[in-house]
Amino acid sequence: QVQLVESGGGLVQPGGSLTLSCAASGFDFKFWTVRWYRQAPAKQREQVARISPGGVPEWYRDSVKGRFTISRDNAKSTATLQMNSLKSEDTAVYYCATYLTDGEHFGPGTQVTVSS
Repeated sequence: QVQLVESGGGLVQPGGSLTLSCAASGFDFKFWTVRWYRQAPAKQREQVARISPGGVPEWYRDSVKGRFTISRDNAKSTATLQMNSLKSEDTAVYYCATYLTDGEHFGPGTQVTVSS
């Protein structure tokens, strides 16, 4: 059974940092692209970053370029989103996801709130 579980969210002040983690199980993690998405209140879910199976960051949303870094550890079946210089507009529920042969799978998400 495919499982993705995010952790690391919380409340942080503007300009602060958070590191989100995604623990994967139930599939051969090292063969699949991983994406991070976010969904702010009353907004559509949007992709934030994407990383190749081999660990090469492939895409970042323009609004997070230079502030967020995606990475992965295939030996541990984990993916990470390092978020620096956080802004209030980064407030959202963050999800990790992977698109397998049976469709896209999402974790339950972790809340990130950027507020003073």
